[in-house]
Amino acid sequence: MTTLQTEYEFTLPKGFVDREGTIHRDGVMRLATAMDEIVPLKDARVKNNDAYLSVMILSRVITRLGTTTDVNTGVIERMFTADLAYLQEFYRRVNEDGGSLGVVSCPSCSSEFEVEPGELAAPVGE
Repeated sequence: MTTLQTEYEFTLPKGFVDREGTIHRDGVMRLATAMDEIVPLKDARVKNNDAYLSVMILSRVITRLGTTTDVNTGVIERMFTADLAYLQEFYRRVNEDGGSLGVVSCPSCSSEFEVEPGELAAPVGE
C-alpha cells in the first residue's frame, strides 16, 4: 500500500528569531490545499501587493517552526529574506514536484536517510 507524505520537515538557513530572542530553525510544512491558495486571493493585503500572497500561503501551510505552532503572517513577515526565499522554494518543491527528497545510503554503515537535493554531493576525492 502506497502512502502519501503530507508533511515535510525543513531547516531554515538563518532561523526565525522570536520576540524573546530564541532562534527557531527546524519546522514542518504540510502539503497545500486548493483553499490555501484561493483564500488569500480575497485578502486586501494581497490585492494591494501581489508579493504578499506567498506570506499568506506560507502562514497557512507551515504547521510548526521550532516550538511555535501558531505560525501566522506576523511570523513570516519577521523572517530574514534568505529564510523566506528558502521557504518559497521549499513550498514549490513539495507542492509542484511532489517533495523531491532523495534517499541516500551511508557508505560506511549502510544506513539510509533522506536529504534535500541541494545536500547531495559526491564524496571527497571523487
